[in-house]
Amino acid sequence: MTTTGVIGGGIVGLAVARELLLRHPDDRVVVFEKESSLGAHQTGHNSGVVHAGIYYKPGSLKAQLCTRGRGLLKDFAAEHQIPFEECGKLVVAVEETEMGRFDALEKTATDNGVPGLRRVGPEEIKEIEPYAVGLAALHSPRTAIIDYVAVAQALGRSIIEAGGEVRLGEEVTGVHRATGGVAVETPVGRTMVDHLVVCGGLDSDRLGELTGGPKAPRIIPFRGEYMQVSAAKQDLVNGMVYPVPDPRYPFLGVHFTRRVGGGLEVGPNAFLAMSRQRYGRTSMTPRDLVDTLAWPGFWRFAAQHWRTGLTEIRGVLSKHAYMRDAQRYVPEVGATDVVRSGLGIRAQAVECDGSLVDDFVIHHSDVITSVRNAPSPAATSSLAIAEYIVDRMS
Repeated sequence: MTTTGVIGGGIVGLAVARELLLRHPDDRVVVFEKESSLGAHQTGHNSGVVHAGIYYKPGSLKAQLCTRGRGLLKDFAAEHQIPFEECGKLVVAVEETEMGRFDALEKTATDNGVPGLRRVGPEEIKEIEPYAVGLAALHSPRTAIIDYVAVAQALGRSIIEAGGEVRLGEEVTGVHRATGGVAVETPVGRTMVDHLVVCGGLDSDRLGELTGGPKAPRIIPFRGEYMQVSAAKQDLVNGMVYPVPDPRYPFLGVHFTRRVGGGLEVGPNAFLAMSRQRYGRTSMTPRDLVDTLAWPGFWRFAAQHWRTGLTEIRGVLSKHAYMRDAQRYVPEVGATDVVRSGLGIRAQAVECDGSLVDDFVIHHSDVITSVRNAPSPAATSSLAIAEYIVDRMS
């Protein structure tokens, strides 16, 4: 019997553990999660969007695995009775200066085979989203919303039912190659495994180094704040309204998104976080901040993009500044119609030269596989990422 360890109880790690048990039901699979619950970080602090593949470079891992993962996730949700709502998305251009980017985005989405995609004008925008405005939009009717924590919990149950182990509250403190496999150290003790898959999310760089991987890319945490729209205005958006993204960044811009549990959110923005895994507006973890400031890639990135940083900080400090951007798309929802809600922290991999890593990065080294970069659409793609990883372990 082969034993495989999986570090990380977020949606990607859980999907990998489930896939291993589906293919090798007689093997032993152990998931190590340092928190007391599953999906405690990126999985549980995002917009809940199931992406259809609009944004990703054709042929990239993101493009391939998002398309495959969306279908797998829909089937999984149906099997486990998890709400999966195809409420649709508009990606809206509001100024002529955006039309070049808009046209390029349309080509990318078309090349990726986004289902049902069509270009609409101002009148059709109003038919789909009566309170939205714009010169043109891409309508993706199959873009959906889901509760990713519910997915993570269902994955955890599936692992346990298949004979796997999910160990909550066990932080991995050491990984050592040893005779007969890999030794995984936690405060509880040592576990010997034949193969190890590292899905560490916000700690993926640290865990990657712990397993003997390269220093780069490093994780720079970006926080994204959300606004909750008041009950009186939450029905002004039927599905999702997004801006045309800036191709220099992997962030999609502040947008309107319905939630499966009810309500409407605006966000997230993107600004440097001083902590990787604490969610207060002023939270700081000294080790995390020092790691960010010590990475040469951060300073090179900051030197190239400081003007954008100043724009973002205005939205962090002022609710009115935050909502001015959002009102370009839905003018009826302003600063007096929202309250500050939660925030998420994105694990953004940055190379030493300051470039932001856009695609998924998965390193294979002998019996250890490390997921070094898995930002959005990793949740959408999680079941397909699991297939991709397990294929390469066989």
